[in-house]
Amino acid sequence: MELVDMNHFEKIDKLLNTLVDSLFGERDTRVRGWLLLDSYTPTFLLTITYLLTICLGTKYMRNRPAYSLKHVLLLYNFSLTMLSLYMLVELISSVWSAGYRLQCQGLHEAGEGDIRVAKVLWWYYSSKLVEFLDTIFIVLRKKNNQISFLHVYHHASMFNIWWCVLNWIPCGQSFFGPTLNSFIHILMYSYYGLSTIPSMHKYLWWKRYLTQAQLVQFLLTITHTVSAWVVPCGFPLGCLKFQTFYMCTLVTLFVNFYMQVTKEATVALVLQVLLLLRGCTVQLLSQIRNLQVLLGVNKHLPMRWHGAMADLL
Repeated sequence: MELVDMNHFEKIDKLLNTLVDSLFGERDTRVRGWLLLDSYTPTFLLTITYLLTICLGTKYMRNRPAYSLKHVLLLYNFSLTMLSLYMLVELISSVWSAGYRLQCQGLHEAGEGDIRVAKVLWWYYSSKLVEFLDTIFIVLRKKNNQISFLHVYHHASMFNIWWCVLNWIPCGQSFFGPTLNSFIHILMYSYYGLSTIPSMHKYLWWKRYLTQAQLVQFLLTITHTVSAWVVPCGFPLGCLKFQTFYMCTLVTLFVNFYMQVTKEATVALVLQVLLLLRGCTVQLLSQIRNLQVLLGVNKHLPMRWHGAMADLL
């Protein structure tokens, strides 16, 4: 029975890898043997497990109390902040020492420098697996309103896309997006971590700029990608086109999300103003009524005034 199951697994593994190889061609041999890269099957199965965990986890938690996870989240977000800081510093250092160009950088121009960049990008790919925990923690805390299509699409797709990047374009032009994203994640995960500490809330001024910063990141990445179309350097054109399309989908989804958040914030502000005005009006009418009693002129007021004051008071 185990032999039959193993044969089925091998067939599925061969089918998946044949499919991706037929789509993208020959793989980059410089990353041969690196953890999780030789076969697409582990990445594919981990993604399916992630999606199933979201579906089944929300059902499992439906009638159960939410977990706090305060200390776990503090450790998790601090760890991802440090990992993002390492990747940012190492990417800047490696591309600088390798003499990378900003506008367009080929895949085989820097020798050992390209290998160093690829090693950092492997950590970037691995971080996308770790970031699946973002959603798992949301499920366990029963914050299901945060599990949007954008959230799941972004997490699931990035892990798979970066498996492809590492296998076919593991250096060169590929450095730019992760460099920007590592910086954004420093801001994002440091905010998430510090927000678990109530005394730190008043210092988290950059929260309001996170979504705008992500949109700027996407637009800069699109600009950088398109520039390699205009002045090519041997980087695969198909990969550039796909990246541009994918980033445009993220921009569209993030703009929609930002507009919804802004609309909700505007509505909340208007409601707060209306409640404040109502409170001021109630106090004013109360003072007028007290003054009427003192002066003995209450009986001379029109009947509609009494009704209005009664409704408010």
